[in-house]
Amino acid sequence: MVSRRTILKGAGAAAALWNVPGLMLPALAGDKMHGLSVFGDLKYPSGFSHFDYVSPQAPKGGRINYRPPSWGYNQNVLTYNTFNSFILKGDAPPRMEMCFDTLMTRALDEPDAMYGLLAESVEIADDGNTYVFNLRPEAKFHNESKLTAEDVAFSLMLLKADGHPQISQTLRELVDTEVMDETRVAVRFSGKQTRHLPLFVAGLPIFSKRYYTDYDFKQSTLTPPLSSGPYRVGSHAVGRYVEYEKVTDYWAKDLPVVVGHYNFDIIRIDLFRERQAGFEAFKKGEITFQEEFTSKIWATGYDFPAVEEGRVVREEIVDNRPAGAQGWYFNTRRDKFKDPRVRKAIGYAFDFEWTNQVLFYGLYTRSASYFENSNMKAEGTPPVEELALLEPFRDRLPAEVFEEAAVPPVSDGSGFDRSLLRQATRLLSEAGYKRDGSVLKGPDGKPLKIEFLDNAVSFKRVVQPFVTNLERLGIEATFRLVDPAQYQSRVNDFDFDVVTQRLTTGATLSDTIRQMWGSGAASQPGSHNRAGDCRSGGRCPDRNDTGGGHSREDDHCRRALDRVLRAGYYSVPHWYNRNHLLAYWDMFGRPDKPPFYDLPVETTWWVDTEKAKKIGKGS
Repeated sequence: MVSRRTILKGAGAAAALWNVPGLMLPALAGDKMHGLSVFGDLKYPSGFSHFDYVSPQAPKGGRINYRPPSWGYNQNVLTYNTFNSFILKGDAPPRMEMCFDTLMTRALDEPDAMYGLLAESVEIADDGNTYVFNLRPEAKFHNESKLTAEDVAFSLMLLKADGHPQISQTLRELVDTEVMDETRVAVRFSGKQTRHLPLFVAGLPIFSKRYYTDYDFKQSTLTPPLSSGPYRVGSHAVGRYVEYEKVTDYWAKDLPVVVGHYNFDIIRIDLFRERQAGFEAFKKGEITFQEEFTSKIWATGYDFPAVEEGRVVREEIVDNRPAGAQGWYFNTRRDKFKDPRVRKAIGYAFDFEWTNQVLFYGLYTRSASYFENSNMKAEGTPPVEELALLEPFRDRLPAEVFEEAAVPPVSDGSGFDRSLLRQATRLLSEAGYKRDGSVLKGPDGKPLKIEFLDNAVSFKRVVQPFVTNLERLGIEATFRLVDPAQYQSRVNDFDFDVVTQRLTTGATLSDTIRQMWGSGAASQPGSHNRAGDCRSGGRCPDRNDTGGGHSREDDHCRRALDRVLRAGYYSVPHWYNRNHLLAYWDMFGRPDKPPFYDLPVETTWWVDTEKAKKIGKGS
């Protein structure tokens, strides 16, 4: 699929480091298994009663109105115009996935393990390329029709053909599906699949084949789809709010993977174009839970009466997940950003130390790694194990890869660090840029211009000082605010100079890294590879394995990947907080301890009726 002479230029090198053959576990081949994980290890035995991080006797009822901290595929937290969440077209509301069942479901206290939901068990062929899922015969859609192997086979191939690019591109090593009988479906892979791909397949939504015979899956629609999950779309106003109402006769409610979950009768999501408007709704009690992501509001905004009276609680909970790589990402498809010296120089104009102290109230830590808050972060010079992976490509890698791991510059905190700006000027000069009066011009004689594209005005106060320093370098920089729909369209089509993006991974790297750094994703509209970081080096290789090494403890490959990505300067790194910053009206109960790898508030908390009555939130 790729010529070796074209690999390893920038992040193309990162992909090459991931070519570690997948390992199958012969002892498991042919057995009926109740769960899967990337390395075969499972915490929960067959016949377990419930996950340890839920409360099996949690009371049911009530509602939560919250602002989702995350979303995926075509979902948009600012507006929506479709309920089809699994294609590129349109903007769907967050959490549509709660309406659908999957073959298996994640255990959030394990790095990547999954256990049977629709599938009671799974069998793996001796060659590791065919997985047979044995379905529960009681599974059904909300209209009482049976969910069968026909629906599973249809759904997986539909998503491969017409699903969102982040799904369809990941499924390219899925070859076909076969209905063996009403409750048995075989899923065949090419032999080039990663260790993680079967788990990705097991986590995909399953649709009704009959329903999508009448409806075109490729089109946006405001007709709530037929589904089989614990919730269905209830009351809604397009672009304003959506309520997910619990399915009272949900077929799977007594399964071990479901017990203790889905305790709210109504999960409501209100959408706001601006964070301040959402915060005002929270202060009034219209929103009852939120995770705070605005440092100024967290530091200064929680001084209203409900907080002082104890009716609103603020809390910080440790976030154990990799922090992800948030930053301003350059569109390297554009000629002006192809030279890494230019990208590095631009980063020298951002004064994080001043920004954190003056604008963020000291709440954040600067990101250096793509895998902060994890063992996958590269530090110092490469050890012997990493060098063994890097050396074969030394002549095609930046020299920095073999030195101290690249880190962002540290300023003097003045907001105008002349030393860093001088270094930026030197890098730009080396790249062929010259000053013509107050204007910096490139080798082509054109002024260097940069537009920061965003859909939230709250970021303007952060970008503006950065813009000021760029202007001191002779760069014409602007902040462009557009509406959510236009923003999503431009990002999907790679029509931007620089955008804010947060790339997140799990504790185990998965096929999603192809969407972040793969060559196919670089040219695929709607992918996560917004930087296009394989494009300038031709086609970079695609990984046979994204687990990284031969065991869960083998982090050398992951650190080598981090080292190469950082030396490419594809973004100006942002910041992260090691804690979840939570604010909520004191009306909820919750399990004693959250799972290590997530904070599933909407699926594991519940309404405590006595507490709710005390603060005037009782029904």
